[in-house]
Amino acid sequence: MTPMPPMTPHDASQTVIVTAAVIERDGKFLITRRPDGAHLAGYWEFPGGKCDPGESLVACLTREIREELDATLEAGGEIFSTSHTYPGRVVELHFFRGTLTEEPRPTLGQEMRWVRRDDLQSLDFPPADAELIARLGSGEL
Repeated sequence: MTPMPPMTPHDASQTVIVTAAVIERDGKFLITRRPDGAHLAGYWEFPGGKCDPGESLVACLTREIREELDATLEAGGEIFSTSHTYPGRVVELHFFRGTLTEEPRPTLGQEMRWVRRDDLQSLDFPPADAELIARLGSGEL
């Protein structure tokens, strides 16, 4: 993937609050690929999305999993949070452990995979996910 361009302070015009589910089953993590036309298209990510104004983090996450994967998420605790500045926005990310009560089915045409912990670092994730990926890869999380 192409590296992100450098940021200047005036580029951070908005903060976007995002939640994502770290779902592990049989030693593999569920990831999806950001679709063409989306911010950071082509990168792999843990499923989730932007919070609506006034929406709690857990409510956002369960809504996003229903919309993206047609599945119900049982959200666990928050395991990691970070923020990252991209051109034009700051993304505040909150990662939660989660369990699905149904088999996920991508509803937005996105690619979906179950990936072993050891293989996470070989895939292209957004820069904001780097520390989480390193911690998962090392077994720290």
